[in-house]
Amino acid sequence: MTTLTPSRPVVDLAAIGAAARDAAQVLATLPTGVKNDILDAMAAGLTAQTDEILAANQVDVDAARETGMTDALIDRLTLTPERITDIASAVGTVVGLPDPVGSVEDARRVKNGLEVGRRRVPLGVVAVIFEARPNVTVDISALCLKAGNAVILRGGKEALHSNVALAAAIGQAAESAGAPPAAVQLIADPDRARLNDLLRDREHIDVIVPRGGAGLIDFVTETATIPVIETGWGVCHTFVDVGADLEMAQRIVVNAKTRRPSICNALDTLLVHRSVAPAFLPSISRELAERGVELHAGPDVSGLLDEHAQVKPVGEHDFDTEWLSLRMSVALVDGMDDAIAHIRRHGGGHSEAIVTNSHGNARRFTDEVDAAAVYVNASTQFTDGGEFGLGAEVGISTQKLHARGPMGLHEMTTYKWVVLGDGHIRPL
Repeated sequence: MTTLTPSRPVVDLAAIGAAARDAAQVLATLPTGVKNDILDAMAAGLTAQTDEILAANQVDVDAARETGMTDALIDRLTLTPERITDIASAVGTVVGLPDPVGSVEDARRVKNGLEVGRRRVPLGVVAVIFEARPNVTVDISALCLKAGNAVILRGGKEALHSNVALAAAIGQAAESAGAPPAAVQLIADPDRARLNDLLRDREHIDVIVPRGGAGLIDFVTETATIPVIETGWGVCHTFVDVGADLEMAQRIVVNAKTRRPSICNALDTLLVHRSVAPAFLPSISRELAERGVELHAGPDVSGLLDEHAQVKPVGEHDFDTEWLSLRMSVALVDGMDDAIAHIRRHGGGHSEAIVTNSHGNARRFTDEVDAAAVYVNASTQFTDGGEFGLGAEVGISTQKLHARGPMGLHEMTTYKWVVLGDGHIRPL
């Protein structure tokens, strides 16, 4: 494990990349049992160094408060004993998942007599750029190592001390269990110039994964000369359909908005069928007000809300805003056509939900809404690698090439064609 800190006068990214490339060659052929031993050691290392990790995290949280960081970002940054336990548990879950490396898909004998098939192989060297989510350091390391990849991590300056402590805990443990020293490398230099260089290191890095807000993702996609898997950002909707069970709808909306408002799959815009709005909006707005949620709505909505609701006039860009806080847009729609059209205009391709008792409307919603995850009668807060049975996630991809939705072990691999012949040649 290599941790590079700002105290070093020069960060040699070429050396980091070359070491990662060498480590990836070793990891690609490690038996599943060895990789699982490495992950078990990582989980144990986290537990053993909980106090050190929490102390480092507190330094970051205190600094974040002093600089006026939003409550949403501070929540993402904060570690607790329970969250560290959950992070370690997620590593343990990855241990129990099938190893995709080496599995063969579509094996068959073709007309020319050759036996062909696609064998799962690691991506190689994965670089991950992320912001104030220190748990990412562990989640991504576990998934990359189990899938046979080396990983280069570059976290945000907001979580610098947390990331260094976490990387030290898992890196020492992983190396003691047989991982190459450069299997996981953390660049703890906040200099933007280092990031620019990293994003252009095509010689050593196979794929870049940015995890963070729209600003980070836009910067990475515009700067990188390496393939990028976009993750995270998205405006999420829930549509309450005519005839929906309104008690169910209220539970779903409250959960989707307030369980953890700072995460990317939290509800941003509530769409309500105009015919059920008089029965639904007073009750849901009352409960959301009790939970501190501020609603952004036009006059047609405001007149139907509970007197205690916290309401602001909807702004020009509110329907395109990923709130990441206890704020939410609300709009009335005239039916499925209107709801789907609104989502097409304003959705981020992340997570969209409908609450309905109509099988036909549910089917149409899942068929026509273009998003990484589409829900029927469930909260969007479930868009998560752990909840989808993936153990952990590298991120939630909102694009369509290679990976979409929560990215687990399978998405951290690619394939090569393996072709078996017996002296086969093509006719002249």
